[in-house]
Parts: sequence; C-alpha cells; structure tokens
Amino acid sequence: MRHVAIGIMLVAVLAVPVLAQRATQAGASAPPATPAKKSVGAGLVLVVETVKGTIEIETYPQEAPKTVEHILALVNRRFYNGLRVHRVVKGFVVQFGDPQSRDVSKRDRWGTQGSGKAIGVGEFSPKRTHIRGAVAIAHTGDAKAGDSQMYITLAPTPRLNGSYTVFGQVISGMDVVDRLAETDVIRRITVRAEAPAAR
Repeated sequence: MRHVAIGIMLVAVLAVPVLAQRATQAGASAPPATPAKKSVGAGLVLVVETVKGTIEIETYPQEAPKTVEHILALVNRRFYNGLRVHRVVKGFVVQFGDPQSRDVSKRDRWGTQGSGKAIGVGEFSPKRTHIRGAVAIAHTGDAKAGDSQMYITLAPTPRLNGSYTVFGQVISGMDVVDRLAETDVIRRITVRAEAPAAR
C-alpha cells in the first residue's frame, strides 16, 4: 500500500507543471501577485484585463494632463469593456479603443471611430517617449483629434516622438501585450486602488 501511495503522490507532483504549462499555452494568465511599482512622477495605474491576461499601465498626468483626464473619464464610464484589439503590427504596435470593435460584422470599419469627443490637444514631452511598452493616443494626422484609441509599442519607435501623445507606460504584463492578436477581447479596464499613504 505504501508503494501505491508514493506512486500516486509522484503522479500528482509531476502533473502540476504539465497543467500549469497547458494553462499558459491556452493563453491563461493570472493577474500579478503583487502590484507593479510605479515610477517617480507617475499617476494612477490602469488595469487592463484581456483574454490573454492582465496588463498594468502607469499614467503621466504631469506631462499629459488632458489626455490622462480624458482616458480616465472613459475608463470610469466602462467605455473600453468588451472592445477588441483591432490592429496588431508585429514589432510595432497593438491598438484598441474603437467602439465598433464590439461588433464583428463591422470589422472592415474597425479603427475608424472613437468615443465622439476629441481630446483637443497634443501633449508631447521629451520625458515620455516611445520606448517599448509606451502607451499613446492614435490619430489620423492631427494629434488634437485623438480620442479613445490607444496603442502600445512593441519596440522602441522614436520616429513617433513629437507626433503622438505618450500618456502611459506598461509596468506589468508586457508578455501579455506581446501575445495579443486582432479580435482579442479587452474584458475591462479599471483604475487600480492606491494603497493609503503612510502616516
């Protein structure tokens, strides 16, 4: 009986890594065990829950105040919940934020709309540039017309500096960003609750 029990225990121990590997292969990704730390000068953190896992984005209200205010207002309205990734360019960007992307029958028009209210300003800062994981506002040629569509850079892209507003940076889950594909669903975006200040 003792040999049988030991055999069962060995099977159970060996099965755990296999099950974990299968979960990873299926695209499952648990949220970070501990919240990622923000950089100095960063504002609130956006928690982007996708079908491939969770991404955390710190925001930059000092450098892009109107942009961050606009995005936070949309998040608080649950605007992004249920949208799909509508653009992926390997080695360049992952993009989402078009409300039409909830409807697969409108796929040929994805990427052409926003919330309907432009930010009204381009906010460029030499401090916040297009490094890997930068989060910026998409537009069709006029930064002031940017609205709800945002992109995450998959590699440093300095040619975009000074033309597109960088309002955030991925601080956790860049591996999730790398796995995102067109039509993947953004389950929801929320604002991470901040820990109370030490007294």
